[in-house]
Amino acid sequence: MHRLLIDGKLVATDRTYPSLNPATGQVIGQAPDASPADAQAAIAAARRAFDTTTWSTDAAFRARCLDQLHRVLSEHREELRELTIADVGAPRVLTFGAQLDEPIEIVRYYADLLPGYPLTEELGETEFRGQRHRRWIEKEAAGVVAAIIGYNYPTQLALAKLSPALAAGCTVVLKAAPDDPLITLALGELIAEHTDIPPGVVNILSSSQVAVGEALTTSPDVDAVTFTGSTATGRAIMAAASGTIKRVFLELGGKSALVVLDDADLTGPIMVAAFATCSHAGQGCAIPTRMIVPRAHHDAIVTQVAGLLGQVTYGDPADPKNYMGPLISEKQRDKVDGMVKRAVAAGATLAAGGEKADGPGFFYLPTLLANVDPDSEIAQEEVFGPVLAVIAHDGDDDAVRIANNSIYGLSGAVFGGDEQRALSVARRIRTGTIGVNGGAWFGPDVPFGGYKQSGVGREMGAAGLEEFLETKSLAVPLPVASAAFGAAS
Repeated sequence: MHRLLIDGKLVATDRTYPSLNPATGQVIGQAPDASPADAQAAIAAARRAFDTTTWSTDAAFRARCLDQLHRVLSEHREELRELTIADVGAPRVLTFGAQLDEPIEIVRYYADLLPGYPLTEELGETEFRGQRHRRWIEKEAAGVVAAIIGYNYPTQLALAKLSPALAAGCTVVLKAAPDDPLITLALGELIAEHTDIPPGVVNILSSSQVAVGEALTTSPDVDAVTFTGSTATGRAIMAAASGTIKRVFLELGGKSALVVLDDADLTGPIMVAAFATCSHAGQGCAIPTRMIVPRAHHDAIVTQVAGLLGQVTYGDPADPKNYMGPLISEKQRDKVDGMVKRAVAAGATLAAGGEKADGPGFFYLPTLLANVDPDSEIAQEEVFGPVLAVIAHDGDDDAVRIANNSIYGLSGAVFGGDEQRALSVARRIRTGTIGVNGGAWFGPDVPFGGYKQSGVGREMGAAGLEEFLETKSLAVPLPVASAAFGAAS
């Protein structure tokens, strides 16, 4: 039985909802359907733990608790792996990376970062009205954090929010994604049963009700909101949080560009484009879903990418031979299919895929669209499926213009024979992360986040810790040297 974590207790509810295995469409478990009242109880517990315990001020204890969390996650890694495959539909190979093993190391990173992190900074002395004053800065926990995650990489998203928030001294109410809540609830069970994290410091909810998210984002007892999901939902959260002027961190959508320059060796970008498109069935906000290629090479690149997409193995994500798994739900598959059909109707050329796969589960064939208009829906809107749009460019300036022709700015890639030229193009693209010639930027120590409507703030790295810290400036007058009175007789 899966339970909520509220104020240190694992809590069952009378109301539940089913969690489906997206590879089969079958129910694999019942998740507790938390109510707004449950959310308020979790917020109250987090508020009490922040206001009345030493959690926010005892950095050594926090580091020890993070070390415990890392250890218990490592010890239960294989159980979590199997649950991730079933609940998320993640292929087994991905659980050795960003779906499980890499997120566990985020906890280790913050456990190691915290003991030596400078939470104070001396600003030196100044003079004011004839008096010398010492001035300094202290970093303090932001307070109670509401963390709301998406369904695509739930463990990565949960630990990338929990770890720095806990390291900073915050208390947290974490809301699981409604489509795959079981893996996040399992995290709550491990925290409750195998760590010394005090009651109320971490609370974990699952719910199918929109009202629960609204309670978290509007409560005056919540000091900060961190959310990963769609840009549309991010706008709504920012608006909801404005009533109480909360700190808001948003990691939102992307429509990242993979730019190929005319001097590039085409082998690398073609491989990256094909296999990134199918990674977790395209359900990744940072995946480069627009391939911007020299016009003279457009048709040859399309042919080669289509050939690679035809070699992608998909099916049961528990089978190690399958590279691609299913989409999260039938609703998401219908959305992807609708966008592809509209793209073809608007003039794009269907070069591969473009239909639902036969059999059980929510699979969609790896899909390639060529001759795509850079202003069309398929080039502008996030698909969140295994769909790549190929767009022709007429030189470096045109490629940069097309890449920046988006409300998003999350990630991207540039390939070119001249590295300095490729770096020059990369620096002109308005995006939060970018790899050049296959450079891999992802890691627990690397700040991740976007420009424009891809989000606000950064997670991971030292920048991720700073998101959960307030800055307090302090000053005290220094003693005045005693004046000498009288004279020697």
